[in-house]
Amino acid sequence: MREQGARLSWQLAEVTGPSMAPTLLHGDWLLIQRISSGAEQVREGDVVVLRHPLQQDLLIVKRAVERREGGWWVLGDNSFVENDSREFGTVPDELVLARARGRFRPPRELQRSVAGVASWAASCVRLLRPDRSFSRRLRAR
Repeated sequence: MREQGARLSWQLAEVTGPSMAPTLLHGDWLLIQRISSGAEQVREGDVVVLRHPLQQDLLIVKRAVERREGGWWVLGDNSFVENDSREFGTVPDELVLARARGRFRPPRELQRSVAGVASWAASCVRLLRPDRSFSRRLRAR
């Protein structure tokens, strides 16, 4: 994930990699809101930006699934990618940096028809809310 901007409370970040598919795809842009303390503003189901616990210079995006002793259990929406709490365990609160509030999906290819542009425009911007985008697959675990 790449960040754009200084240490402001709202920033843009580019998604890289497949771990949050289908919710987030490689190349999507996130509107993120920095948080002052990881525990107090994160809720179950939120898409969060955090420092990787084993490589803290790397920022990753995951879903906060459950509050546990010592921090958050986070998972990617793509169950085939295990670079999440299944690999590194609970994430301490101080490593949770921001909540993703919205997603912008740039066009993958040039749209040549009005219908193609309309279809892309209808789905290119999405709010990320825990209740709406939370996968049933994650609830079943």
